[in-house]
Amino acid sequence: MNVIVEREKGLLQLEQRIAELKTHAAQQPVDLSAEIRALETKYGQIQREIFGKMSPWQRVNMARHPKRPLGSDYIHALDQFDELHGDRHFRDDHAIVGGFAKLKGRRVIAIAQDKGRDTKEKVYRNFGMPSPEGYRKVIRLVQLAAHLGLPVVTFIDTSGADPGIGSEERAQAEAIARSLYELADARVPIVATIIGEGGSGGALALALADRVLMLEHAVYSVASPEGAAAILWGDAARAEEAATRLKLTSDDLLQFGIVDEVILEPLGGAHRDGAGTIARVLDAVDSALDTLAQVPADELLDRRYRKFRRIGAATGATG
Repeated sequence: MNVIVEREKGLLQLEQRIAELKTHAAQQPVDLSAEIRALETKYGQIQREIFGKMSPWQRVNMARHPKRPLGSDYIHALDQFDELHGDRHFRDDHAIVGGFAKLKGRRVIAIAQDKGRDTKEKVYRNFGMPSPEGYRKVIRLVQLAAHLGLPVVTFIDTSGADPGIGSEERAQAEAIARSLYELADARVPIVATIIGEGGSGGALALALADRVLMLEHAVYSVASPEGAAAILWGDAARAEEAATRLKLTSDDLLQFGIVDEVILEPLGGAHRDGAGTIARVLDAVDSALDTLAQVPADELLDRRYRKFRRIGAATGATG
């Protein structure tokens, strides 16, 4: 069970009670304003206690919240979107949604990972875990963007690339590597936004960008906490400890220089105001594209190369 969903139950009950009192007050000649104010004060206090300062594990659960805006929600909030299907090799991967779009009047290629909302859609989207065909779709779209001189915007939300035998047989690692190569070499501006989970190479394959943005309660890591715990200690139940050690929060990643900007979420998470959160993200993406549009292509490539080369540091004893 998602720990954030569990902690929200009390808030939802209070919300319902406040709504009932307001309805009752509107229908009856009874002054209930004092009771409503008291409940609203209590509601705000509980919100601050739950969401004011969250642990890395709580951030992971917030990033996985079932009502959090999905990649397709961002795509369909664009001014215009015309989807392109297939990788021209094998099949269409529904975990990747991409095509021509307009962002505030600017023509772009938009690409998103989508997990699906209900069970049927989750199966259709393979729970947001792209297969090699998904990454080859990304490659095709990035090549098309470079050919037409269109900026690329990506929205990242995946627990990781599909780990199935079929994906391995069809060269999953090669597809991810080739996606990274195409993003590194594209002579157009690229802006990536981590909107939920950024899991391993499955996320990185869409995140080699000139500007990497990240929502406040999104996470971005070399492995999921459960996977890291299983690898390090042979015990996936130590996921909460692994989440702390992985340094996967937006605060950590901004400090490390892995992301360039953190976009704040409403108190309680992006799902509390999905439309507002999406609007802030698109504003931030548009602002980043405005800045990048002024940079010549050769300088853009050089900056991109240096940006990723300077991430990380090696230390060792000398003597």
